[in-house]
Amino acid sequence: MTTVARQPFPIREIAIQAGVSDATVDRVLHGREGVRTSTTARVRRAIAELQRQQAEFELGGRTFVVDLVMHTPKRFSSAVRTAFDAAAPAMRPAVFKMRPHVFERIAPARIAQTLDTIAHRGSQAVVLKAPDVPVVVEAVERLAERGIPVITIVTDLPTSRRVAYVGIDNRAAGATAAYLIAQWLGDRRDATVLVPISSLRFRGEEEREIGFRSIARSIAPDWRIIDLAETEGLEGAVAAQLDAVARREPIDAVYSIGGGNQAVLRVLAHHGREPAVFVAHDLDADNVQLLASGHISAVLHHDLRADARRACQLVMQAHGALPGRPATEPAAVQVITPYNVPLGPLP
Repeated sequence: MTTVARQPFPIREIAIQAGVSDATVDRVLHGREGVRTSTTARVRRAIAELQRQQAEFELGGRTFVVDLVMHTPKRFSSAVRTAFDAAAPAMRPAVFKMRPHVFERIAPARIAQTLDTIAHRGSQAVVLKAPDVPVVVEAVERLAERGIPVITIVTDLPTSRRVAYVGIDNRAAGATAAYLIAQWLGDRRDATVLVPISSLRFRGEEEREIGFRSIARSIAPDWRIIDLAETEGLEGAVAAQLDAVARREPIDAVYSIGGGNQAVLRVLAHHGREPAVFVAHDLDADNVQLLASGHISAVLHHDLRADARRACQLVMQAHGALPGRPATEPAAVQVITPYNVPLGPLP
């Protein structure tokens, strides 16, 4: 019989929780014979429940102040903040307070300054969406030196001292987009595919493009792929760049890595371009509306609320408030059409 690992609870407390005698608990703890398998399992469950109760008691009233630092369009930062607001009650009895630092336009050096300010002021953790550039990686290093854990979200900084990444497998997402577009286009193997990107300095977007091009080369080698790069996902920048492209290029399909989809569709319509398929990312308010109207074919989605819950759990693990060490576990890609939107079918 296997001995139950050492635990901090008195035999009497375990016996009361399990509903057995002190002697039975003692035999189980020391691996002695004469105890039924079902009774041993009951003692193990009792210890696990006592551990859970102890962890909950220790978390009671504990507050985690987390700085949310994001370089992203407002439409996406709003969705992320809503996700954290929804996730926070599930973390009780621990309390999470988010301090947002969100920027639509900001130089990497300014992001680093923001992170340094947080390091100086103090924080329980930083949840970060930022470009993968040396000045940001170095700022994450300084946070780590001060014992402030950093969790990257949506886009990773794999060479930094962040404790974990939360979000989808971006390379798999790009590959999925290539597959879907190929299925929609059918025999049109010489199609022109537009790929708007907010910035390749974001590792997540770079990974999406790599995944997309890798599969496109194997299943549709004759596609012409036109990148619309460094738009920051902002509609004005997207429209300005796309206008010149749409004047001269037929656009058969769109894989929108970086967003600004309202602007993409508006400019294409102005030039008489109507893509046969449009694949986008994220179920923000714009994309839900565009799915409903039929202007977007599919959205590659992952549950931001699940990401927020996971980020909160990682913060607690980093501080020893939950068992286990923080680890990256990328979320699966979900393909959303107008008929399987998580909140119900669209009209």
